[in-house]
Amino acid sequence: MSVVTIGLDLAKTVFQVHGVDEAGVTILRRKLARAEIMSFFTKQPACIVGMEACSSAHHWARMLVEIGHTVRLIPPQYVKPYVKRNKTDAADAEAICEATTKPNMRFVPIKTKQQQSILALHRVRSMLVRQRTTTINALRGLLGEYGLIAGKGVRQLATLSQRLSTADETTVPLEAREALQCLFRHIDALTEKLGGMEARIVAWHKSSPESQRLASAPGVGPIKATAIVAAVGDGTQFRSSQLF
Repeated sequence: MSVVTIGLDLAKTVFQVHGVDEAGVTILRRKLARAEIMSFFTKQPACIVGMEACSSAHHWARMLVEIGHTVRLIPPQYVKPYVKRNKTDAADAEAICEATTKPNMRFVPIKTKQQQSILALHRVRSMLVRQRTTTINALRGLLGEYGLIAGKGVRQLATLSQRLSTADETTVPLEAREALQCLFRHIDALTEKLGGMEARIVAWHKSSPESQRLASAPGVGPIKATAIVAAVGDGTQFRSSQLF
């Protein structure tokens, strides 16, 4: 009997494969090094390959689809109930294989390279926003120790910077001034990078009819519209799609 469904547990270096025949009987258990993955699946007859929708899953899905396999990506939380014993790579691969065969299972659409490119822009933008917020909060706390305060918001940073520059050395010692100015420069650099990310996102939005249609809805701008299009594609499986 030939393998009709394979559960593939992804990893950085050593992957686990679990295959069953048409009757659901296990006929394949194997570990594969990363370099062996494509040669192994190239030799396999076309079959259904299930994977958890985690990091690198969309990359491997595209690769396997190119050589004729049908790939099903499953949200990790839907695989967990099928793990029958202590969590191991072999148990995970078996659970993925079983979950893949369930008729009511929800699958994650395979993202294109273009979708993941836009998601990368959004992830970097979110990271820059978090870093800038953290730096601003630290800066406000340090300035407050010298009695320099201002209202909330990024726009108030100019007021804080001016107050620091006009404060004499008896108010803010030289060592503290240098440290605080370093944070101001860091915030400026993060803001510049953030602007670059947003400009790239808006440029892609202008070239995407799907994103422009979404942005026509009240309360939806280019940032939100591009994130939705990149995450869910045509939206046919909206509830199952994830920002992986």
